[in-house]
Amino acid sequence: MLIQIETPDDIDAIHDLTSIAFEPMAYSDGTEAAIIGRLRASGDLTVSLVAEEDGEILGHVAFSPVMIDGVHAGWFGLGPMSVKPDRQRQGIGKALIARGLELLEKMGASGCALIGNPDVYRGAGFSSDGRLSYHDLDTRLVQHIVLHGPAPSGTLRFAPAFEN
Repeated sequence: MLIQIETPDDIDAIHDLTSIAFEPMAYSDGTEAAIIGRLRASGDLTVSLVAEEDGEILGHVAFSPVMIDGVHAGWFGLGPMSVKPDRQRQGIGKALIARGLELLEKMGASGCALIGNPDVYRGAGFSSDGRLSYHDLDTRLVQHIVLHGPAPSGTLRFAPAFEN
């Protein structure tokens, strides 16, 4: 499996993969593929990685700037992330996350935040101390990983592409 930065030739496959991967998820509102397109169009798609095997895209992860209490401060959000349904739970997502965090760290990022199941993202190093919030969600679902500096505290806000 090869993990690399997306190319223009990957855009349609990323859209299709994201739609297929999120379709059966009860928590999905079906906008994930469109969010990636809006992140790309607005210039907020800071890191976009694909996992390929034999020329087929098996997974994708997006990282974009976030604000905490109205300040960017070098923090990024993870998501959407998708893996081909028949290849889930095989380490593809974890490998995509690890490579993305490596790239963010090299860029000097302070850290990365996400909304998700703690049981899923704990293995990639994410945690919640309850000091980062997002709307009215249980703070256990609002997780982060620190790359440089202090742990975040405050209200998380994702890029505008998530709000359309």
